[in-house]
Amino acid sequence: MFLFALPVWLAAQPTGPGINYDEAKVKPYTLPDPLVYQDGTRVKSRAGWARRRAEILQAFETQVYGKGYPKLKSTVFEPTDVDTRALGGKAVRKQVLALFSGKKDGPRMEILLYLPAGVSKPVPVFVGLNFMGNHAVHADPAIHVPDAWVRNNAQLGITNNRTTEKQRGAEASRWAIEKILARGYGVATVYYGDIDPDYDDGFANGIHPLFYKPAQTRPAPDEGATITAWAWGISRIADYLQTDKAVDASRLALMGHSRLGKAALWAGALDDRFSLVISNNSGEGGASLARRWFGETTERINTSFPHWFAGNFKQYNTAVDKLPVDQHMLMALIAPRSVYVNSAQEDTWADPRGEFLGLRYADPVFQLLGKPGLGVEEMPGIHQPVGRSNGYHIRAGKHDVTDYDWEQWMNFAERLWGRR
Repeated sequence: MFLFALPVWLAAQPTGPGINYDEAKVKPYTLPDPLVYQDGTRVKSRAGWARRRAEILQAFETQVYGKGYPKLKSTVFEPTDVDTRALGGKAVRKQVLALFSGKKDGPRMEILLYLPAGVSKPVPVFVGLNFMGNHAVHADPAIHVPDAWVRNNAQLGITNNRTTEKQRGAEASRWAIEKILARGYGVATVYYGDIDPDYDDGFANGIHPLFYKPAQTRPAPDEGATITAWAWGISRIADYLQTDKAVDASRLALMGHSRLGKAALWAGALDDRFSLVISNNSGEGGASLARRWFGETTERINTSFPHWFAGNFKQYNTAVDKLPVDQHMLMALIAPRSVYVNSAQEDTWADPRGEFLGLRYADPVFQLLGKPGLGVEEMPGIHQPVGRSNGYHIRAGKHDVTDYDWEQWMNFAERLWGRR
């Protein structure tokens, strides 16, 4: 039994029928065992894990996120900007178009890459999608403004679903770019709406039509929805980074916040080129256990965001105990590579305790594969990072990305990869 009391900040979190923020009201639940085959026998060796992993992956593909999309041979990477004296001489900035179909008028995304200037050896890189456009992650006036669909935001001046110069640097507080560069790392980001717009458009936009069969107009119930599309786009960033000689592609860390934390975990499960996968406040459908029924629920997320998950996932809205998997098994799919999960004290909607337990209960798989995993049984206090080959922290504050988070991730990366 893990005992940890979290304050409830109901004023800042959604409420309503079926929403629980009281740990005492979490009903007993039984998690599926990641080391027991579907026929009921137990995995006893590293070699045996490959078979069990295939079972778990198939369950997530067909019942939760939808089947992953294949890499397209037609994709072309086209550099549009290289500045070796960016950010006052601190960085090399590169902007690269990824033309998925090889056509400029087809689906595409733009990669923004910063590397520390004056470094002769290949550089490890933190990879992540952003919410508002590459130009929002830093005030650098040379970053291109995207022309893709963007969610309206009156406070930030976004109207007609298009972003402008007004939003330049609007998300800079979530991207500690100068601090990342100073520690010897690079950072690569893409606007998530380049890959698939974040609204229920019937899957007519984004990358989905690239994979439709003749006469198909939307994914089948077991095919990839929007989270799978974002995960596919993340892998295309890795494709490019493998071609850039200034990047150490053996040391890529994938970071995702909130819904993009869900996509990061799924991408990390599908693509073993990320040696470190970071989930920040990813909550339901991300790091937190669905069976706990605390904060956001399967039914609520499928109702609010019907385009995120595979159609089959909706059958578990009120029967989450029937799911053949839970989120500890998603993190187990990343083993033996490293996973770092972190929570925010006030973000009860994401269920911080459930996020911790999701990582904690993946330990048996990591240990089978020769890694200690998290190696911690009790949830730590605020600002007390823990973990061995995996890591976890919970910080003060709300649902966000902070400099404190980046500091912990880079500290962990130094342990994993060595000091830069």
